[in-house]
Amino acid sequence: MSYRSIKRVLGETSLERKCRFLFGACLLLLITASFWWYGTQTEKLVYESNRVMGRLLVDQSMLISHWQSFETDKANPEFIQLVQNLMDNVSKEKYRADYIRPADTDRLSQLERDLVVRFLKNRKKDDSFDRPVTATDEYEYYQPVYAEDSMCVVCHNAKNWGTFESPRSGLAQPPLNEGDLMAIAKVTIPNAETQKAINGNRAILLTTAIVAVFLAMIASWVIVRYVIVKPLRHLRDVSDAISRGNLSLRADIHTGDEFESLAVAFNRMLRHLVAAQEELRQVNADLDAKVDELAQVNMRLYEMNTIKSDFLATMSHELRTPLNSILGFSEVLGSIDSLQDKQKRYVKNIQTSGRMLLEMINDVLDLAKMESGKMDTRLTDFSIEQTVHAQCDMARPLTEKKNIDLEARVQAELPPMHQDQARVQQILNNLLSNAIKFTPEGGRITVSARRGEDDHLLLQVIDTGVGIAEDDQQAIFEKFRQGRTGVPTGDAMTREYSGSGLGLSIVRELCKLLGGSVSVRSELGKGSTFTVRLPWKLQKQPRLDSALVEGFDEFARARFELPRDRRAALSGPPDAAVDRLAVDQPAAESD
Repeated sequence: MSYRSIKRVLGETSLERKCRFLFGACLLLLITASFWWYGTQTEKLVYESNRVMGRLLVDQSMLISHWQSFETDKANPEFIQLVQNLMDNVSKEKYRADYIRPADTDRLSQLERDLVVRFLKNRKKDDSFDRPVTATDEYEYYQPVYAEDSMCVVCHNAKNWGTFESPRSGLAQPPLNEGDLMAIAKVTIPNAETQKAINGNRAILLTTAIVAVFLAMIASWVIVRYVIVKPLRHLRDVSDAISRGNLSLRADIHTGDEFESLAVAFNRMLRHLVAAQEELRQVNADLDAKVDELAQVNMRLYEMNTIKSDFLATMSHELRTPLNSILGFSEVLGSIDSLQDKQKRYVKNIQTSGRMLLEMINDVLDLAKMESGKMDTRLTDFSIEQTVHAQCDMARPLTEKKNIDLEARVQAELPPMHQDQARVQQILNNLLSNAIKFTPEGGRITVSARRGEDDHLLLQVIDTGVGIAEDDQQAIFEKFRQGRTGVPTGDAMTREYSGSGLGLSIVRELCKLLGGSVSVRSELGKGSTFTVRLPWKLQKQPRLDSALVEGFDEFARARFELPRDRRAALSGPPDAAVDRLAVDQPAAESD
C-alpha cells in the first residue's frame, strides 16, 4: 500500500471507515500474534514430549541390552524372547533402537560423524540431539552413552566387554576409561501421527483466528456504527439544519455517556447563540435608528456648512467694498500736508489696520472658495526661479526690519513650469510670512527650489525659528490653529504671535488643488522646514470639491444604497434638536 493510499484511508475518510480500518488492523495483528505464539508453544511441547519419549526408550533399550548380556542361560532362548516381548508390550511404542560406536566413523553418515565429534567434545550427561525426518515420516533421537562411573569401567573390562567387537567393523574396542564415550544411542520413532496432529492443530488455530477476526470486525463495526458514529451523525444533521436557518431544532441524544454531555453542551451553546443573535438584532435595529438620526444631522450640517461658506464668500465681498473706501480715503487724508505729526500717525495706523483686515478677509474668501469647490486654476508656463526671487524680494523689507538673513537657492537651468503661477506665489508667500513671523531677530530663512527625479517641484522654506512641537505638527494645518509656541496658555486671546491661523490651512488646500502636498519637519528651539511637493506639469483638471463635499457625496451614495424602508426613514422630518441647530447657527455666524 502506497503512502497516498494510507493517507487517504487514515486522514481523508470518514470516522467510521477509520475506526473500522484501525480496529480491524489492530485485532488482526493481536489475534495473529497470539495464535502464532500459542501454536509455537504447543509444537514445542510436542517436540519436548518426543525428547522425553526418546530418552525413556533409550533407557529401556539399554536395560534390555544389559539384561541380555547378563543372561547366561543360552539354552533357553524362549525365555529371552519372552522377556523381549514383555518389554515391547510394556512400552507400547513402535521404535527401533541402534548404537553408533565412535570407532565406526568411516562408515557413519555426515550427521553421525558430526554428533560423535560434538559428544566427544562436550561430554555432557544430558546432551542429546533430535530431528524429524520428513522423507520417512520418522523422528530420530540421539543420546550419548558415557562410562559414567568406575563400576561401568570395571564391569566392561572384567567381562572383557571393553574390547567387544563392533558389529560393523568386526574390530575390537580398546579398554574403557571413566568418562569415555561408549556409544551413541539412536532411537527411531514413527512420526506420521504426530505431524498429522500438529498440522491439524495448525488448521484449527488458523480457522479459529479467521473466525475470531471476522466476528471481531463485525462487533467493532456494530460498536462504531451505533455507539460512536450514530450520535455524531445526529449532531452533524442538527448542525446542518441549524446552518440552513432552523434554529428551533435541538440535539436529542440519551446514551448516558459523553455523547449525551456533548449534546447537552451543544444545545446550551445553541440557546446562547440564539439569545446573542436576538440581542444583536435588537442592537442592529437601534444602530439603524442612530444611523438614520446621524444621517439627518449630517445632512443638516452639510446644509449649514454650505450656508456658512456662502455667507463668508458674500460677506467677504461686502466687507471689502467699505474697507477699500476706508483705505482710499485714509490715503487721501494722509496726503494732506496740513496734518500734524500725531494726526499723520493716526492715519498710518488706520492704513496698517485696514491692510491687515483686508488680508484676513482675502484669506477667509480664499478658504471659503476652496471649501465650496469654486476655486479654479489658471495654468501657464512660468519660470520658478523668477517667481522665487520675486517673492523673496517682496518679503525682504520685513526680514531686514527684524534683522533676518533671507537666502534663495534655486537649481540652475530649470525648464519652465506648467502650473498656476498665482497659486504657487500665494503658497510661497504664506510660508515666507509664517517663517518671518516665528523667526526671532538675527535668525535665518532659506528658500530652496529644485526639480525632483519624479518630475516634481520640491520647494522648501527653512527657518531657525521657535520650532513646532511634534504633537502640533498636524494641528497647525487646521483652520484657526497655531502651535503651542504661538499660544502658550492655550487661549487664542493671549497668543504671542498675531495672525488668524489660516495661512497654513490655505497652503494645504492650495497644494491639494495643484495636485501636490505639504509636510513639515520641526524641532522645538531649532526651527522648522516646510516642504511643498508639486507636479512640474499639471494637467487641466475639473474643479475639485472640498473634503467635506467629497465626504458628503460618499455618505449620500452609501445612504441611497440602503433598503427602501431605511431611505424612507432618512427622508422623514428631522428632530427638534437638529431644527434648533439649523436655525441658531446662522445667527451665531452673523454675530
